[in-house]
Formats: sequence, structure tokens, C-alpha cells
Amino acid sequence: MTDSAVAISNLLYQYAERLDCGDFEGAAALFRHARIKLAGDRPTLDSAQMLAVMRDLITLYPCGTPRTKHVTSNPIIEVDEAANRATVRSYYTVFQCTEGLPLQPITAGRYHDEFERVDGVWRFSFRDYGLQDAVGEMGFHLRGEG
Repeated sequence: MTDSAVAISNLLYQYAERLDCGDFEGAAALFRHARIKLAGDRPTLDSAQMLAVMRDLITLYPCGTPRTKHVTSNPIIEVDEAANRATVRSYYTVFQCTEGLPLQPITAGRYHDEFERVDGVWRFSFRDYGLQDAVGEMGFHLRGEG
């Protein structure tokens, strides 16, 4: 794997880690130079708007986390080194376990991401969240989904 592919993969995994730790600010900060597309025909969001969505929708438990594990897999990374651009198509599966919910997958889908390299550092430039393929019991994760 190239240095660029490793750096880009690490961004994918940092997002999952920060979200699962309840660090919404850190997760949103990864998108500070990006536009974020949600499902449907809604306008794209910036990182501050995405942070507000996270805070508004995701349930945090007394431990300070959403009690989830976001698993990002099967990344197909295409890097254009000369243009300092990259795209990634990957899968996600979200697992959750709470006092009222045994460990289980609660949703799965795909991310379509774009990255740019600025001053030698890779960063998100776009993420499409609108590619949810399967939905399970989301009532313990998102407010209003029960």
C-alpha cells in the first residue's frame, strides 16, 4: 500500500474511532474542508452543520459514547498523485450493544469519499452519506428512530 493510501485509510478509520468514542467534534473536524451529502435532495453540509446533526440525532450513553462500533471495510482507493486527488468507495457496518439491545448490526451501507492533498497532507473534500443499504434496530442509536 502506498503512503497516500495509508494516509487516506487512516482518515477513514479515524472517523469511525472518533464517532464511536463520542468525540463528535473530532469526527466533524475531519470534514472541515469538505462538503457532506446526506440522503435525498438536501443541500450539502459543512462540518459545523454535520456536527449539529450528530449532536441532535445520535444518542450518547452515560459512558459518553453511542455504544457503537463503526467498521469500515473493502476500501477501493484510487489516487491521482499528480493531481493531489483521490476517491474511495468503501462499506460500513455499524454494530451496537446497550443494556436493552444485544450486540448486533444496526445499519450497513457505503461511503463514497473524495480527498485532496494540500501542503503534503491528505484530507476529506467530500463524503456521500446517502448510500445506506440495510437498516436494523436504530432506536437505540438515533433519536426518533424507535
